[in-house]
Amino acid sequence: MSDKPLTLAAVTGAHGVAGEVRLKLLGEGLDALKSHKSFNDGSLTLVKIRSDNKGGAIARFAEVSDRTMAEQLRGTALSVSREELPGLEEGEFYFSDLLDLPVVTDTGEDVGRVCAVENFGATDIVEIEKPDGKKFMVPLTEQAVPKWDASRLVISEAFWDR
Repeated sequence: MSDKPLTLAAVTGAHGVAGEVRLKLLGEGLDALKSHKSFNDGSLTLVKIRSDNKGGAIARFAEVSDRTMAEQLRGTALSVSREELPGLEEGEFYFSDLLDLPVVTDTGEDVGRVCAVENFGATDIVEIEKPDGKKFMVPLTEQAVPKWDASRLVISEAFWDR
């Protein structure tokens, strides 16, 4: 398991003129974000947060006092250390644990690296980038991904998009 901080949201831009920012929520959403008071090793202190009623959030940070400062945060990931998060149950993991893992087939062939993990409703999906830059997706099921650990992700040969 990595000790790398986990990203819970990302700033997508300013909201209004008083320094509020729009957030894209990742992971468990608004309630998970509300339980944290500071982000990015304490450099951003959450003062207020509310839903934007579109799946995102509007937040105010103590360090941001106007629209110009809010705009400068565009693209900033909001992360917390693993110690600030609840412990994981057996079989649970954070998507970020999979990012950038080397991917091989169950026959040992190099495939590429995990570049994203998504969930569109049915099941988690792993996006893999091949050395040529092309990408393909594999469901994160036991049939498609028989195993993975901190050093690599193994996909079934049948799911490799050559």
